[in-house]
Amino acid sequence: MTSVLAYGSEWWFAAAASLFAGMVDAIVGGGGLILVPALFSLYPQVPPATLFGTNKAAAVWGTAWAAQRYARHVELPWRSLFVAAAAAGLGSFAGAWGVTQVPADGLRRVLPFVLAGLLVYTLAKKDLGREHAPRHRGRREMLWASAIGGAIGFYDGFFGPGTGSFFVFLFVRVLGYDFLHASASAKLLNTATNLTALGAFALTGHVAWPLALLMALANVAGSLLGTHLALRHGAGFVRRAFIAVVAALIAKTAYDAFLR
Repeated sequence: MTSVLAYGSEWWFAAAASLFAGMVDAIVGGGGLILVPALFSLYPQVPPATLFGTNKAAAVWGTAWAAQRYARHVELPWRSLFVAAAAAGLGSFAGAWGVTQVPADGLRRVLPFVLAGLLVYTLAKKDLGREHAPRHRGRREMLWASAIGGAIGFYDGFFGPGTGSFFVFLFVRVLGYDFLHASASAKLLNTATNLTALGAFALTGHVAWPLALLMALANVAGSLLGTHLALRHGAGFVRRAFIAVVAALIAKTAYDAFLR
């Protein structure tokens, strides 16, 4: 592991970024929008794969912790979601393989426009995600949830930015969940995609484990705060957080695609 990642003051900045990212991610997803740029800024000499792997090694704990916290307070269709999580994990693995075969440059330029459309739709539909009224039951719900898991899981492995937001939006729009139930469901699927990606990074030696451990502890602390806020303030609060995160994602992905 490169000596640049040895213990230093940068670790505490990374931990602070991880705490804030864990809070945002627990509420609505999008923690990577905070943590990944922070790592790239703190460690410009480190290979990107190592920074991505270290990010996953920290973030997966916060996401998993948020999933179990939501599970204790929000009633969810666990049978459908476990199948969907398996589909998301397989999709993420396929996406990670796909990105080694096909460049993602085209998707990088399209993504800001896709996110902008998602944001405009959410703002136009003022009641979207405020009421929890599932449209499907049983096997039909499982099939739709698995389709969402596989598709967005593939995207996460192939490219990644906004994965949590896409999960939340599709659970609201396709399955009829409110934003709180959608965010809770997204945590389980996002845990599966993060674990798959982490496995790939770990097997190739692209994780700085000591730094990742400190960041993981901070990420779990942020996750505790984020889930507390979401559960206390409900679907309306999560909807507002979703709009803010998607707007930030549009700015970040547009800058990466056209200005950098």
